[in-house]
Amino acid sequence: MTRHIRRRLSRLFLLTRCVAGGIAIARLARAAIAAPPVRPTMTPAQSISVLIPARDEAQRIRPALAALVGAPGVGEVLVVDDQSSDATADIARAAGAAVITGTPLPDGWAGKAWALQQGIEAAGGEWVVTLDADTNPDPRLPQALASRAMAEQLDLLTVGGRFDCPTPGSRWLHPAMLTTLVYRFGPPGVATAPDRAMANGQCMAVPRQSFLERGGMQTVRGEVVEDIALARRMAHDGARVGFLDAGEMLEVRMFESLGDTWRGWGRSLALPGVEPRRRQLFDLAVVLLAQALPLPRLVLRKADFVDVVLLALRFGTLAGTRTAYSRVDVAYWLSPLADVPAAVTIARGIFRRGPHSWRGRTYA
Repeated sequence: MTRHIRRRLSRLFLLTRCVAGGIAIARLARAAIAAPPVRPTMTPAQSISVLIPARDEAQRIRPALAALVGAPGVGEVLVVDDQSSDATADIARAAGAAVITGTPLPDGWAGKAWALQQGIEAAGGEWVVTLDADTNPDPRLPQALASRAMAEQLDLLTVGGRFDCPTPGSRWLHPAMLTTLVYRFGPPGVATAPDRAMANGQCMAVPRQSFLERGGMQTVRGEVVEDIALARRMAHDGARVGFLDAGEMLEVRMFESLGDTWRGWGRSLALPGVEPRRRQLFDLAVVLLAQALPLPRLVLRKADFVDVVLLALRFGTLAGTRTAYSRVDVAYWLSPLADVPAAVTIARGIFRRGPHSWRGRTYA
């Protein structure tokens, strides 16, 4: 390769990194205009049903039930027992929740979407707040969600909570994975185009009747990433959707270890079935060039001014996302070292072929 060609390639690489960095900076800067988080409120809300879809959650569901049964404004707590093989249903009944025995999965449905559909149809409240079994909510959360959604006339409100990562490995990898979402879509609380709307299915609030009239979960019945698919489908159809921060009122313990984080979040981090391939690849390039590459280039003594700027940006995100974690230690502050594995996880999700298994079920 001649010196002239190398020089041109070097300039092209520099330009590409500058473009990726500019896109990342623009997305991160939207944090300045983000809507305020969901906070406790005593504003009267309509009747509320809380719904927990659960499949083999006997080891994790107790904190959520303890917080929600008898919570302010909550008329009922429903647990859809999605054909569990453990004591999930017994634990729910003992805690005071009503248990709906889930029916077998119909053709074309994913498990969580089907469980949610059954629960929302059975609910008696004017608002339905859904929570995953691995959440630990503030008892005031359902009323705060319904009140905020009513105040902003939202047809779908989902919120992100604070993560409890119990092991050093998970506290190292999880923040890097979370940061890829911010580099690709910006922070919660920022309005986006319908085809870029984000959501978090761990906790959502919907007005029951109008939600079912729009088709309910049936509109995304076969989606693996059903939460984001639902938000985008509803936004495209003219509904008002919102994705806000609720870290002050919701804690989530998604994964127990580094391996659980890699496998569990890795199946959905690339947003399979939701993002078109060309946009997946474009966003992966932004993550690689703006988030993952600058630190290795610094270690290899190839860093330039662009890398220094992008590294400063990356360490700035650490300061910004620390409030999203209940435990912040050395592993968290070292999470930029996991940016390359996080990018690999996205690439693996983009190019993966064939079915995958989750909770004893196999999906195309």
